[in-house]
Amino acid sequence: MVYLYFMGTAGSGKTTLTYAFQLWMNQAGYDSITVNLDPGAERIPYPADVDVRDWVSLPEVMDRYSLGPNGAQIICADMLALNAVKIKEAMDEFKADYFLIDTPGQVELFAYRDASKTVIETFGERDSMIAFLIDPALAKTPTGFISLALLSCSIQFRLELPTVNVLSKVDLLDEDEKEKIIRWSQEGEELQRALMESPTTMQTQMSYELFKVLESSGAFRGLTPVSSESLFGMEDLYNAVQQIFFGGEDLEK
Repeated sequence: MVYLYFMGTAGSGKTTLTYAFQLWMNQAGYDSITVNLDPGAERIPYPADVDVRDWVSLPEVMDRYSLGPNGAQIICADMLALNAVKIKEAMDEFKADYFLIDTPGQVELFAYRDASKTVIETFGERDSMIAFLIDPALAKTPTGFISLALLSCSIQFRLELPTVNVLSKVDLLDEDEKEKIIRWSQEGEELQRALMESPTTMQTQMSYELFKVLESSGAFRGLTPVSSESLFGMEDLYNAVQQIFFGGEDLEK
């Protein structure tokens, strides 16, 4: 049993990847269900098998407490933890091998609140991992790439879960751009060279110091490129999950 949390910045493609990965898994014969943990989601492209909005709804919280969206989101995040046991009971009814969990659009609401740790512990911390989405629009520049790499490492440190880094929406990149970003994730010298060739600003100077921290820790290595439109890379993502939990061996189909 695996609980796979899709996380990333707003607009990185978490919801569409959750849906696409389930489509691929269904085609491959693997047993999976989708879980929506975003109480503020207005519309999702898949019929969620378990939906937090059955217990916690952003519009209802806004109306009940006379709050704007931001304040209501914080209360919803805490209410999610209060309902974690009920949500887990609903998930257990499916007896699935893979639970694909779509997290809130604002990554900080899930990654940096104690309520989220409660949710992960309730669902099953030992069987959990993160798929962190790298938005290609932000990762095209070396400074943008480093900021996302740091965010991924920060969330991994905060939640203490194994993480696979996913370059999402690669269909929006040309081949040279895709290869450049992947090289940056694999070869520190390439990223360092790109930083040194960038115009000298306070941002690039800070990025260079942060790069040295990432390089010395070895905390960020490699990307799995995927496209939710074409299902490109879904098998690679699946293999990355298998490698972390089962040493590359499949769960029984």
